[in-house]
Amino acid sequence: MKIFKYIFWVLYRVWFYILVAIPILVLLPFLLISILKESWYPYFFKMARIWSKFILIGMGFRCHIKRDEVPKKNKSYMFIANHTSMTDIMLMLVTVKNPFVFVGKKELSKMPLFGFFYKRTCILVDRGSMRSRHAVFEQAERRLQSGLSICIFPEGGVSEEDILLDQFKDGAFRLAINHQIPIVPITFADNKKRFSFDFFSGSPGKMRVHVHKFLCTKGLTLKDDCKTLKEESRNIILNQLLLFKKNK
Repeated sequence: MKIFKYIFWVLYRVWFYILVAIPILVLLPFLLISILKESWYPYFFKMARIWSKFILIGMGFRCHIKRDEVPKKNKSYMFIANHTSMTDIMLMLVTVKNPFVFVGKKELSKMPLFGFFYKRTCILVDRGSMRSRHAVFEQAERRLQSGLSICIFPEGGVSEEDILLDQFKDGAFRLAINHQIPIVPITFADNKKRFSFDFFSGSPGKMRVHVHKFLCTKGLTLKDDCKTLKEESRNIILNQLLLFKKNK
């Protein structure tokens, strides 16, 4: 019986990468045009949302999204969420309609096909380089000034399988305070169970999302409030994860 599970998991992983590739190949001319100018990014974002929905539906995932507050159009936000799966990117794109730019690790740019667009549309960071981390702030500032939002997974990477929620890095909160934009904490409940980074795992099913009330940064300062804001954001997501775990 166990051998059939392993066969399923292998096929399920292969199917995922097929689903990732199909919309990119179909939309390729339009995607290439949309990345020619930074001002055309909102058009790329719309296609990225179609790509994400196609993958999640094709994988048999059912999204259940609860919203305590809804972002306003033409306003910039800092979107943050827990990070446990490759599907976090797709689920974030499905959850949020406001055009945003991911701040993500440089390593993903090496992925075939996906990486080509990833490195041309996202803000890449090499966490081992101080210069790279400084460049992130400059690029984020330019995107925010153009009216876009930013998305960061503040754990700084994918949590270990036995860690519910890792410690948060400062970057998202420093950017939010610097630009006085609201923080939008989002909790993903089931992504690790549905499609974790463990190769032999995953299954179709529901993906619960909770978009929490926004945290205001107006009047906050880096010196006095960054740490408190970071801890408050983490506690909101952690408490919701514990609640989701209790009500499986």
